[in-house]
Amino acid sequence: MNLASLDLNLLVTLDALLEHRGVSRAAEQVGLSQPAVSAQLARLRRHFSDDLLARFGNTYRLTPLAVQLRGRVRTAITGVERVFAAEPDFDPASTSREFSVVMSDYGVAVLGADLATALEREAPGARLRFLANTPAVVDNARQALTGIDLLVMPHGFVDGLPHRDLHRDDWVCLVDAGHPAAETGLTVEQLRTMPWVVTYHGPTASTPAARQMRMLGIEPHVQVVTENFLTVPGLIAGTGRVALLQRRLADRVPADLGVRALPCPFEAGPLVEAFWWHPMYEHDPEHRYLRDLLSRVAADVTGH
Repeated sequence: MNLASLDLNLLVTLDALLEHRGVSRAAEQVGLSQPAVSAQLARLRRHFSDDLLARFGNTYRLTPLAVQLRGRVRTAITGVERVFAAEPDFDPASTSREFSVVMSDYGVAVLGADLATALEREAPGARLRFLANTPAVVDNARQALTGIDLLVMPHGFVDGLPHRDLHRDDWVCLVDAGHPAAETGLTVEQLRTMPWVVTYHGPTASTPAARQMRMLGIEPHVQVVTENFLTVPGLIAGTGRVALLQRRLADRVPADLGVRALPCPFEAGPLVEAFWWHPMYEHDPEHRYLRDLLSRVAADVTGH
């Protein structure tokens, strides 16, 4: 395709149309009149040979092609913004860039506040955006990282991309403080029979410790599924349930919640937290600054 023959301003309009699913609000976003945006929509429809926005009653819905384009358009917009925002020398003190980090609530709880404080101190005009660590992002990490700075994850989910280790953690089993196991310890047989609270439960969405447990033949009776590690203690307190949780997070649970962290009765293996990025940002000075900053913060917080 000859990019010189395309009006790349259409990309901005397309992004707004796919976001708002209508001409009026899209026109407000891009600062054009409704007739101008309608004319651009017509050009886009001719280019793609697709309606993009299909009318249903008084509303518009995205066509299947438009749904497919939505993520690609946002990625392209982000890439273009970064191209034209690039500077020959990066000065954290004068930057106004937004840095985006995909991180679970566990990661935010352990590192988020310190990372935000360090960025505020060194780059007061910058903005830090934490994005949810979802299975959809992890399963499509290479594509997602074209529009996101860093993906923070334990090892075992992402490969084939540059990465850097952050810190290590251990897994513990969490039970109610009144559970008999709180005094005697857990057995493998109890793990087979107790009801479980699990996080990110699915074929490709499971913690490394949970996968190791299944490899040992321990199939949990899953009673509750949550996609937030911080909600686990509250789902354990006052019940007969059990869950796996990172030790650093378990240590932050208030004592008055009434839960107890116990050693796992199987070899859970360590959790090695790391971050990944897209190869195209390898030599980007702004991106390199963020990588170094996160590494420094993790070393200060965890001592690793």
